Amino acid sequence: MNFSDFDFTHDVMDGLSSMGFEKCTPVQEFAIPVILEGKDLIACAQTGTGKTAAYLLPILNNISREGHTGMHTLIIAPTRELVLQIDQQIEGFSYFTGASSLAVYGGGVGAAFDQQKSALVQGADIIVATPGRLLSHINMKYSDFSTIQTLILDEADRMLDMGFFDDIMRIIGELPGERQTLLFSATMPPKIRQMAGMILKNPEQINIAISKPAENIIQAAYMVYEGQKVQLVRELLKGKTDYKSVLIFTSRKANVNGLVRELRRMGFSADGMLSDLEQKEREEVMLRFRNRETQILVATDIVSRGIDIDSIDLVMNYDVPRDPEDYVHRIGRTARASQSGVAITLISDNDMHDFRKIEELIERDIIKIPLPSGIGIGPEYNPSIRRKMAPRSSGGGARGGERRAPAKKDFRHRDRGNHQGHKKAGE
Repeated sequence: MNFSDFDFTHDVMDGLSSMGFEKCTPVQEFAIPVILEGKDLIACAQTGTGKTAAYLLPILNNISREGHTGMHTLIIAPTRELVLQIDQQIEGFSYFTGASSLAVYGGGVGAAFDQQKSALVQGADIIVATPGRLLSHINMKYSDFSTIQTLILDEADRMLDMGFFDDIMRIIGELPGERQTLLFSATMPPKIRQMAGMILKNPEQINIAISKPAENIIQAAYMVYEGQKVQLVRELLKGKTDYKSVLIFTSRKANVNGLVRELRRMGFSADGMLSDLEQKEREEVMLRFRNRETQILVATDIVSRGIDIDSIDLVMNYDVPRDPEDYVHRIGRTARASQSGVAITLISDNDMHDFRKIEELIERDIIKIPLPSGIGIGPEYNPSIRRKMAPRSSGGGARGGERRAPAKKDFRHRDRGNHQGHKKAGE
């Protein structure tokens, strides 16, 4: 289905045309008509399916067609990175509509807070906010949400995992009762369904099946003891000048700075991204990585869902993610825009059971490559052995050891799997 099949205004279509978007992804094909009809919506769709454009385009169309005074739409998202990414997409899609937007998030200087306050008082068309910072403004009693027509909760499951349920309900208490509410989530555990029942009215339901990693991603793994990991990274990256952009994920904040120091000793340009950084530092790190000034970025899962960068040559999982879906999110950062890429995972003796869950999710066995000579012998892959439940520190709102409920496939209609199209909006 093409975007031209929707009754979008000329301003919205001009924006899509200028960005080269023609064909819809499944979540866009089924969500956009529901949103244009003004109905509430529950959409089960993960990052990379084009869900951001699925809700932004009809909202921008409504603003373009009807005009508006005050705040029209409130989008709540779990992290600063995702808030900024959504705001950037609004800027691109709304270029010809004249719609205004504001990103509201913590961690900035006082001037940023004052700018957010001004926009909330004057009423930007679209507000994109993290729950905590938005509540800080609400508590000061100068925000007027009486004109809000649409509320969007993006990555709702992650927000609940991060403990934002009460904050979200407090924010919703400030909004008009008569509004359109759209809830997007990668999974639908009972808590999400409970919240949906409290805040949505007769919602339509869409379930986009969990997509498997792209076929053009070369996936491989090494069996390795924890004490061998740094040496293995050194061997795998030694002399690899053809890798212009490398993303290394670790589940432990403590690993980030140590890996960055080791990579710099090897002569690589490397940066670290974790929750301890101030917002300005995060933005500078991401800008250097986007501009290829930094060759290797070492990060916790803080960026696995929020990063939107093409042409990442290699994704390395220094630690196996405990949630199988996070593996799909992580390695999905490579092989974007029909390019090829490589994903390598280091599996320790404590992570075999978790890695088997990943293989079951993606329905394939990933090749285990022997360790390079000189590193020694690693553990044998035996996923029937349960790992010891050692605590992990996962940066930036990652879920630590808590497991999310698996995605359910029991929605009653509009269930679709993967889709191949032309260039897809929001990916």
